Amino acid sequence: MEKPKFYITTAIAYTSRKPHIGNTYDIVLADLIARYKRMQGFDVLFQTGSDEHGQKIEEYAEKAGITPKAYVDDISAQIKSVWDCMNVTYDRFIRTTDTDHEKVVQKIFKKLYEQGDIYKGAYEGKYCVPCESFFTPSQLKDGKCPDCGREVVDAKEEAYFLKLGKYQDRLLQYYEEHPDFITPVSRRNEMINNFLKPGLSDLCVSRSSFKWGIPVPFDDQHVIYVWIDALSNYITGCGYDPDGSSEKYKKYWPADLHVIGKDIVRFHTIYWPIILMALGEPLPKKVLGHPWLLSGDDKMSKSKGNVIYADDLVRHFGVDAVRYYLLSAIPFAQDGTITYEDFITKYNADLANTLGNLVNRTVAMANKYFGGTVKNAGVAGEPDAGLLAAVAETLSTFSQQMEDYHNADAAGTLMELAKRCNKYIDETAPWALAKDEAQTARLETALYHLLETIRILGILFSPFMPDTGAEILRQLQVGAEDTTLDAAVFGRVTAFAVGAAAPLFARIDMQKMLDEIAAEQTPAAPEKKETESLPLLPEIVIDDFAKVDLRVAKVMACEPVKKAKKLLKLTLDDGTGTPRTVCSGIAKWYTPDALVGRQVIVVANLKPAVLCGVESQGMILAADTKDENGETAAKVLFADELPLGSKLR
Repeated sequence: MEKPKFYITTAIAYTSRKPHIGNTYDIVLADLIARYKRMQGFDVLFQTGSDEHGQKIEEYAEKAGITPKAYVDDISAQIKSVWDCMNVTYDRFIRTTDTDHEKVVQKIFKKLYEQGDIYKGAYEGKYCVPCESFFTPSQLKDGKCPDCGREVVDAKEEAYFLKLGKYQDRLLQYYEEHPDFITPVSRRNEMINNFLKPGLSDLCVSRSSFKWGIPVPFDDQHVIYVWIDALSNYITGCGYDPDGSSEKYKKYWPADLHVIGKDIVRFHTIYWPIILMALGEPLPKKVLGHPWLLSGDDKMSKSKGNVIYADDLVRHFGVDAVRYYLLSAIPFAQDGTITYEDFITKYNADLANTLGNLVNRTVAMANKYFGGTVKNAGVAGEPDAGLLAAVAETLSTFSQQMEDYHNADAAGTLMELAKRCNKYIDETAPWALAKDEAQTARLETALYHLLETIRILGILFSPFMPDTGAEILRQLQVGAEDTTLDAAVFGRVTAFAVGAAAPLFARIDMQKMLDEIAAEQTPAAPEKKETESLPLLPEIVIDDFAKVDLRVAKVMACEPVKKAKKLLKLTLDDGTGTPRTVCSGIAKWYTPDALVGRQVIVVANLKPAVLCGVESQGMILAADTKDENGETAAKVLFADELPLGSKLR
């Protein structure tokens, strides 16, 4: 009998930089689901990958002095390394620079164009530089980008457009006929109320302002934009082709589940379904828009200095501990948080004290009192009924939670059963029973109940913590036939011959670990270098200095000046309520996204000047310094700690 199929995907990671722990949640959650589905007997296809085109990549590569392909080769390898580090069992890691993907994307674009779903026009509207996205005024949130909250700028560009409005009613009808298409339901309501009901504008699907992308097959002045390029990976990766799709595609599509972050739900539940409708292909069965993992109270950001990386956590705590934290600490529909303190607290409480202690002392007692051989002696006591009831309830509840993708609740259910086992040990007091030969059968029964429950826990914890689940079952020395999901039934194994007890998780000294982490994160003091002595300018009097108005301003938006490689155009909030445009010759040392959100010092009363067609209303302060090669460099003076609009004197 052929296994039922289950095709699961993650959002493909953007190759701008190494993924942090928040980015890693996506892939670990999908891996949990994939592993569980395999345990259920499904033929699982699990795809992930990297998104490698776009303006930001082109800019990063130029700054690094390498080709875009060399840049994405490096970052994609880093992404794949992190996924492998997290013990992720994907079947294909697709790259949007893969030849098979690029060829099919061109065919998709051409097909949509030839059938009239794509047309050439010009876009004039609000543009978010960091997100590389156009928005209509109605889509803005408080006049800012609805995705990242940054300032938008007016932009105009020739482009090809996808007719979203043509399919709007059809998509809304699909929502109504498939109420479970988007989960959680709050994401579905957001798409309907914020985007579909106000009306969809046609979508820009090509760009001509940069070259790093898949060329439009019939217009070499344009490259295919991310919405068709990246989103199409879900079908190109399993064999879709407008000229004739593979048997693999026919078997696995439509996808059973897209696992994505809540910030890209719109792309996957509006743009992507409409692309598929236009192609005449079935829609994915479900899109899971999971919440974020925050660093403390904030979204992780390099500019905020609050980034935590998965491989660093694995190095300190082990891969299973990191997987467990990710899968247990983020609620189904609410953002979760991570700090090193919270991580260690949960590690000690759940893994070391509860699960690890339970397995270690139970196996140790089985060896101590019965030489490792324990059977069901059939002498039950008063606490036994409570434990068996807890096992039965756990099996039922856990199964439903996993079907609903409530992974944190499912992990909590298992840990509660482990706690119930520890309580059962206290209730039965095996050490006391061991002192009375008449209680030998009762002692053996109690240990059997514990071992059988631990066996079930080892099975059910396996998709969360693969190595830990395997180690638990190894210590119990049960046969492979007793480690399957179908075997997670109390009483299936009637006798155990356990191995030696070995700790699963050693308790962590929090302060010692925090000190070690802090020491790693504190960079070594740089070697002091003699700075070039620059001549002083002619003396001025205090009245001269008083003429200069220095203000603290926040960078709301930043973009390159097209006619000048050295210039960046910054849109500043200086506290006056009126945005200020300043051009600065720092493009060699700073990318736009490295400046957005930072506070700088601006000469506010400098006479405006037109630079390469842009009126600059001031200048920002920067210091002349030397880079690692001894070359002259500029270092912007940031003032993030000062109130916005402060006047310096």
